[in-house]
Amino acid sequence: MKRILVTGGAGFIGSHLCARLVREGNDVICLDNYFTGSKDNIRQLLDCHNFELVRHDVTTPYYAEVDEVYNLACPASPPHYQYNPIKTMKTSIYGAMNMLGLAKRTNAKILQASTSEVYGDPAVHPQVESYWGHVNPIGIRSCYDEGKRSAETLFMDYHRQNGVRIKIIRIFNTYGPNMNPNDGRVVSNFIMQALRGEDLTIYGDGLQTRSFQYVDDLVEGMVRMMATVDDFIGPVNIGNPGEFTMLELAEKIIELTGSNSKIVHCPLPGDDPKQRKPDISLAKEMLNGWEPKVKLEEGLKMTIEYFKDLE
Repeated sequence: MKRILVTGGAGFIGSHLCARLVREGNDVICLDNYFTGSKDNIRQLLDCHNFELVRHDVTTPYYAEVDEVYNLACPASPPHYQYNPIKTMKTSIYGAMNMLGLAKRTNAKILQASTSEVYGDPAVHPQVESYWGHVNPIGIRSCYDEGKRSAETLFMDYHRQNGVRIKIIRIFNTYGPNMNPNDGRVVSNFIMQALRGEDLTIYGDGLQTRSFQYVDDLVEGMVRMMATVDDFIGPVNIGNPGEFTMLELAEKIIELTGSNSKIVHCPLPGDDPKQRKPDISLAKEMLNGWEPKVKLEEGLKMTIEYFKDLE
């Protein structure tokens, strides 16, 4: 049994990770300030003897004796991280520094949940970990993109300077149960609009692409990454290399929900990437053959059922 700290543990991804770690018998501390997370996501864990929920903002230090830290805390959808961009940057940078300081003090292994957004609007396709990215440092998405890039820098410098045992993963678009229905991400937007019979809003011509992974595949990749040998630190892409246009996704969701919704087009927001697809060769090699198992249609069906229950 390990004592494991999960920041952002009441969020969409964090709640699934906490559930997995608790099931495996670990002593789990879930840290969240509920800016985008929700107690409903982890309510089923509250009676577990090996689960502890703490309301805390990672921009201030937290002290505990732990073996491992998963640092997930940060709003991840554009409406949420643009609502308070300065707070978003603080969460990424101060949060990383505070958790790295904790890991340094306790000699814990620490994993940073970075993002495919570090690649920006990529000039390399598919994206490989050696690509440095094409990011606008002063745009409306910069608070998130540059915050995550800065966190990666901090992780590397704490490792080089202080010997902190780090792991860095870059998460590509992820979906599944426990998503906030109003978080502004494309899968939840389309599903909620389809279930309500509203028009599905596509930004731009809809030919921009994304790769979508089901949350269980991501959690499996995270746990495997944490278990790798100390001298392998990443970064590693964790995503599904299946690539779909926004039009294809919208049409698939209309089909699966049986909705009469129509597709409408809106202006493309600033700095919106035109392509997104992970090269997962490194993950396959280093994470014991990890690769996504859940196909898009199968994962969408499970996610739609979750949102139907909410409605």
